[in-house]
Amino acid sequence: MLSRRSVRVKVMQFLYAMDRDVDLNASVVTKRYAERINISFELLLFNIYILREITRLSIDDKRKRKAKHLPTDLDKIFTTKLFKNDVVQFLVNDNYLNSKVDKFGFADKLDKDYFKKLYTEFAATEPYAVFIRQEGSNIENSVEILLELFRFCRQSEFYNDVIEDHYSAWIDDKSLVIGATKKILKSLPSLDRDVLSTYFPDDETVNEYGAELLARTIQEKELLIDIIKPMLKNWDHERLAVIDTILLNMAVCEFLFFESIPTKVTLNEYVDISKEYSTPKSKEFINGVLDQVLKKLDTEGKIKKKGRGLIE
Repeated sequence: MLSRRSVRVKVMQFLYAMDRDVDLNASVVTKRYAERINISFELLLFNIYILREITRLSIDDKRKRKAKHLPTDLDKIFTTKLFKNDVVQFLVNDNYLNSKVDKFGFADKLDKDYFKKLYTEFAATEPYAVFIRQEGSNIENSVEILLELFRFCRQSEFYNDVIEDHYSAWIDDKSLVIGATKKILKSLPSLDRDVLSTYFPDDETVNEYGAELLARTIQEKELLIDIIKPMLKNWDHERLAVIDTILLNMAVCEFLFFESIPTKVTLNEYVDISKEYSTPKSKEFINGVLDQVLKKLDTEGKIKKKGRGLIE
């Protein structure tokens, strides 16, 4: 679920928090990083759970439509196939998901009115009407309507506000969770009953890379600054954007201490992150500084990479 890029962003966010709050030390920040990684996965399952429970309300909807004295044409052909299809039923019967629903107390976080409001609004949309009018149900149209439901939910202020009330990390993790949720939906139903558990962040990315990057960037801060400062011609290091300083420190840390990551990958990743999280001119600035730093470190023989082509 968590790519190295998303881990870099999380490390950057914690280093920024540490810079802003003098009471935060390395021990506290490292602990919070680990907690935050777990919350990202919890958020993924929370979104999957919400979608599953929204579809369940099609059962109540059918009952109400059937009881109408003057049913519409859509009422007459309405079925519960939004819920009773192979894709959703995979989630209903998934032991791993159900165990996490209990562990994280998802059912206590949301009442039926939350699901009812979202379902009622979605049931009034044209894509849902088209889905109901389609004869039968297959995996392709079941996945398609679930993706449409998820798209509808993501655009709902109500949906987002409630999630954020329970998980403040939603703002930062939203794009990550959305991507993983869509990928999961498209893979269902799966012959692999452990498909959801495979999205739990792997130890190599989270700890061997992420936790180490966080710890090393903090530990080697003075060294990193000393390496970067000479490259800041006409720039006052003290007046640099905080995010730019943090990204430069992290990138140089990767150059020096992460032997398996190609220098070009490191440079490109941090330039890319700066586009989203820093100032409009940060892209060119960070690219220029890192290029100079890399050339100097390479000349001095300080870049030690394992494997072919990792320096270029």
